[in-house]
Amino acid sequence: MAVRRRAPAVGGGTQQSSGLGAGESLFQPIQQAEPSSPATRKMRWRTSLQQYYFLSATCLLITLEAVPIDIDKTKVQNTQPVESAKIEPPDTGLYYDEYLKQVIDVLETDKHFREKLQKADIEEIKSGRLSKELDLVSHHVRTKLDELKRQEVGRLRMLIKAKLDSLQDIGMDHQALLKQFDHLNHVNPDKFESTDLDMLIKAATSDLEHYDRTRHEEFKKYEMMKEHERREYLKTLNEEKRKEEESKFEEMKKKHENHPKVNHPGSKDQLKEVWEETDGLDPNDFDPKTFFKLHGNRFDTNIALYICYLKRLYLLYSSLISAMVCY
Repeated sequence: MAVRRRAPAVGGGTQQSSGLGAGESLFQPIQQAEPSSPATRKMRWRTSLQQYYFLSATCLLITLEAVPIDIDKTKVQNTQPVESAKIEPPDTGLYYDEYLKQVIDVLETDKHFREKLQKADIEEIKSGRLSKELDLVSHHVRTKLDELKRQEVGRLRMLIKAKLDSLQDIGMDHQALLKQFDHLNHVNPDKFESTDLDMLIKAATSDLEHYDRTRHEEFKKYEMMKEHERREYLKTLNEEKRKEEESKFEEMKKKHENHPKVNHPGSKDQLKEVWEETDGLDPNDFDPKTFFKLHGNRFDTNIALYICYLKRLYLLYSSLISAMVCY
């Protein structure tokens, strides 16, 4: 049997152990022996900090390893604004097409000019009144335009040099040849001025119209030539063969008379045609506001539709000319 020993007296007195529980008698020596030195308190404070850091790190790891919230990706994609869609402008087919697009892109970075461009109609653009707004664009934009013009002049000079080398004619004046290109001002090849913008717009409009008119005249001349050849060929055939060829000719003629209709530029049908064929969207979901948001930030909408219309005519004439070969 264990013998309980008396606790040492404090202050010279005696303390009886009778009436105290086992827990109280055992706790007394521990309570009296509790250290209270500064070194011990500092060690206890460090232990508490270590526990705090450990708990914080544990919470952070739990958060990182948690299962992510399931998100409906289709809803996220549908919230993407329409303005972010990138629609490439149509290829005009002009030899300075890239220069034309780059100038327009740089000009549209200027807020003031972009607003003027979007509000302008075709006649205002063709007349050159819009070119005067170039004086109000920022210095940063003018610097970029100057660089674009220098690059274009350099490109044209390389083309001229290549042409002269191929012809082996070194006596021709480079400056005289350069003046054949009327889409920029040759007097000052280092600075893009309002006259450059005016000349670029007028040259593009005129060239596109002439481009289309030339193809139309070629088509009529080709048609007359083929008709003459056809009649001469029929004279060499007997009656049965001639009737057979005439029947084939009438059948082909009816087929080409039923070519697809070309919609008027700017009309609702023409816009829906671009919506369906160029943008690849459902024609039943056609929305004018969405259409102009898709196309309004790349080029002035009226001019863009005008170019699309001219290109449409060119493709129509080209397809008809190609089809006439079978005559």
